[in-house]
Amino acid sequence: MMRNNSIQPLLTVLAIVLLFTACDTKLPKSTSTRGIAKIMCDESFQSILEQEIAVFEFQYPEASIMPKYINEHDAMDSLLNKKVDLIITSHDLTTNQRELLKVQGRGYRSRMIAVDAIAIIVNKQNDIDELTMQDLRDIFNGKVIRWGQVLPTKLKNDTIKVMFDGSGTGVVNYMKEKFVEGDKFGPNVYARGSSLDVFDAVEKYKNVIGFIGVSWITSDLKSAEKPIAEKYDELQNKNEVSMIDFTDRIKVMPVREDDKLEAYKPYQAHINSGAYPLVRTIWAIDASYNGMLDHGFYAFLTGVIGQKIILQTGILPAAEPVRYVEVQ
Repeated sequence: MMRNNSIQPLLTVLAIVLLFTACDTKLPKSTSTRGIAKIMCDESFQSILEQEIAVFEFQYPEASIMPKYINEHDAMDSLLNKKVDLIITSHDLTTNQRELLKVQGRGYRSRMIAVDAIAIIVNKQNDIDELTMQDLRDIFNGKVIRWGQVLPTKLKNDTIKVMFDGSGTGVVNYMKEKFVEGDKFGPNVYARGSSLDVFDAVEKYKNVIGFIGVSWITSDLKSAEKPIAEKYDELQNKNEVSMIDFTDRIKVMPVREDDKLEAYKPYQAHINSGAYPLVRTIWAIDASYNGMLDHGFYAFLTGVIGQKIILQTGILPAAEPVRYVEVQ
């Protein structure tokens, strides 16, 4: 009888150890460089984020970043409703949104990671050489519906079809604020679905005008990618970037301020100088705990390597100094 009593405490301790061991297997294994992180990103920034993820996962093989590309309104809602902890959007948190996160007991950090430009693209058959900001305003509000009402052109009788990447993306919201003060667009404006769909429509139809993030039209994104190991080595060791040109599959339209004499295309130098008038900011907003993979990827985006990747995609990094080298 005494022997059974002495065994009982040992069995109890063993049961407790097994219980904690079983629970431990269910605990998240996420660290700043390992695990799974779900993030949401405005669709117009997809081409850049895919490159950021590829390099980050190469550097940290045990990390898996799972992005979902949606409109920026839904991305912000997902953050505020605790469905996700890291989002990429064209706006920082408002005062009310910051207060809501505080009420939820969630720490947060936000930083501008890039200065992007909205590129205006048309079919290569379009013979108009530039557009003014007033031209764009008239097109968006429906005052101008045919190309011949803009400037003399061989497309004079063709109806202008305006294509966006979606109904609530950062590009759409930016252009609404810029040209129709948040009001509705005219009847000739359509949501195509994605930036790639907009690009394809412009390439195919001569009367279409498209509006997409400039990173979608840089020629290097349309060519074969370098092996990731080679790309990573360059990011580690090079501090220069060659001047980036645009794909020749479509025509990139120069834009002129109404009171200026010269029109500009959205090259990095013109974004940097402010000469190109259609620019916006890109923000990373993170509400995860320190040491989680979401936080690790946020630090990567805002760090030296992440900023160099942005520099190589045709837009401006927010932190990394810009040094251009023109290829001879």
